[in-house]
Amino acid sequence: MSGRTGLFVDFANIAMNGGYGLRADLLRRFAAREGGQLVRLNAYLPFDDARAEADLAYRAGQLRFHDALRDNGFKVLRKKVRWYEDGQGGRYSKADCDVDIALDVAEQAGRLDTLLLASGDGDFVRVAELAQGMGCRVEVLAFRNVSRALRAAADGFTSGYLVPNLVPQVKDRGGRDWGVAGGYARGVCYQFEGGYGFVRFMRRIAGKLWITDSRDAESPWQTCFLHASQLPTGMTTEDLPSRDLVLEFDLEEGEAPGRMKAVNVVAVG
Repeated sequence: MSGRTGLFVDFANIAMNGGYGLRADLLRRFAAREGGQLVRLNAYLPFDDARAEADLAYRAGQLRFHDALRDNGFKVLRKKVRWYEDGQGGRYSKADCDVDIALDVAEQAGRLDTLLLASGDGDFVRVAELAQGMGCRVEVLAFRNVSRALRAAADGFTSGYLVPNLVPQVKDRGGRDWGVAGGYARGVCYQFEGGYGFVRFMRRIAGKLWITDSRDAESPWQTCFLHASQLPTGMTTEDLPSRDLVLEFDLEEGEAPGRMKAVNVVAVG
């Protein structure tokens, strides 16, 4: 993302849909991966005032998280959690940040060249289109339960699972490093036939994500071999290839020099 860039993060949506434990520093780096000048970094978070008064551990944990976000240059915008009666003796909470995000994007998009929205909420389709109408390129990053309409409306979509180390490992892999032989990665299988195929993963946070041919020196992507014997229980070769199914796997040296293969594969999300 280049030029004047804005990053708007719907933390409630992200945390509930696979992005719990997200590293704000790496998200910031991803947003500025093509030399973009980050002029807006807005983090929208629910905060339960009543719980914070009664639960000191909750209060301390939330405030530490907010401070960590500020250390990474984010403006923290807290949305008060409100509690309601359901008419049957139960209570439910709401802390919807959608309106706040929409208003801020409408106010600020005209002064941005690119905008990264971290949310999979389909309510933001019109927000994305509004920003585009103001001349802004809009990209979306999310994990699970991503609105198809939002993906279609955006100028680009990236699964947060594919960004190196952005969220913790799905399977405990003993602190392995990302993207190297003896390490691990997450990627998508783009070709599969006859019991084997190939998986593409992001080797580093960099620009030019559109260069998917890993043989190109400018590509941030790398390819590894995948054999059907490494697929997890319940997954069949009929499920592949798929650009929607994210796989997490260990990386081992392949049969050919400089090549790698995926082993101990699990499905993500």
